[in-house]
Amino acid sequence: MLRTRVITAVFLFAAFFLALFYLSPLGWLLFVTAVAAVAAWEWGGLMHLSGGPRIALGALLGTACAAVAVAEPAAVGLGTGFSEAAWRLGAYFYLPAATFWLLLVPIWLRRRWPLANPVLALATGAMLLLPVWLALVQLRQAGPLVLLAIMGVVWLADIGAYFAGRRFGKHKLAPGISPGKTWEGAIGGTVAVVAYGFLLSSKLPPTLAGNRLLLLMVLVLLTVISILGDLFESLLKRQAGLKDSSTVLPGHGGVLDRIDSLTSTLPLVALVWLVTRS
Repeated sequence: MLRTRVITAVFLFAAFFLALFYLSPLGWLLFVTAVAAVAAWEWGGLMHLSGGPRIALGALLGTACAAVAVAEPAAVGLGTGFSEAAWRLGAYFYLPAATFWLLLVPIWLRRRWPLANPVLALATGAMLLLPVWLALVQLRQAGPLVLLAIMGVVWLADIGAYFAGRRFGKHKLAPGISPGKTWEGAIGGTVAVVAYGFLLSSKLPPTLAGNRLLLLMVLVLLTVISILGDLFESLLKRQAGLKDSSTVLPGHGGVLDRIDSLTSTLPLVALVWLVTRS
């Protein structure tokens, strides 16, 4: 199992690295759209769909992404005037996403609402996948290394939480949703992210780099949001009776299992990035 997990991880990182650094803007757009379409197909599994309906859901998400790109090519880096177009489009995607993750998801996790209503389930899937798709496309405009560094926040939060949880974990964070997570792990992940953020503070926009208190608040908030993203998918998988969102990534589960924390954090980062650019 470990060997399979390691091999898959190597291939995943290689594919992502090559796509991030070497694909054209159109190629990157198509790559991210394909990933989002697979994630939508997996979301169909959480909705208890199978066969054709699941494939149709993935195709629908891919079509929606293509429609956005055609309607606003500048906003996805395929035309001139990126800044203005990106903010115009981002407001429609990132502000609702921020409201969803900051206000609705904590209540959802507390009350453990099921995805019983198909319309609600479709709307929730769109809220998860469309903003993170746009964030991946737009944040690459800041540079591949910048996007990689931003994603490093989520990875460090996971790594810090894992090792702190194993070493010090005693108090369960959400035992009914994800029994392995502890408060000590969450604190460890937060410490790792804060240290990482302050280490790279000289590379951040002046608005953040020049205000250490604001930077600290943003880093802590991002860590909390990444944990919410992880817990939210864990809740939905538990309700659907699934261990993983799919088996397309041997040893790692599915695409949703790998991007669960990104779905919550990247839209907020993109929103902050667009605000600081204005």
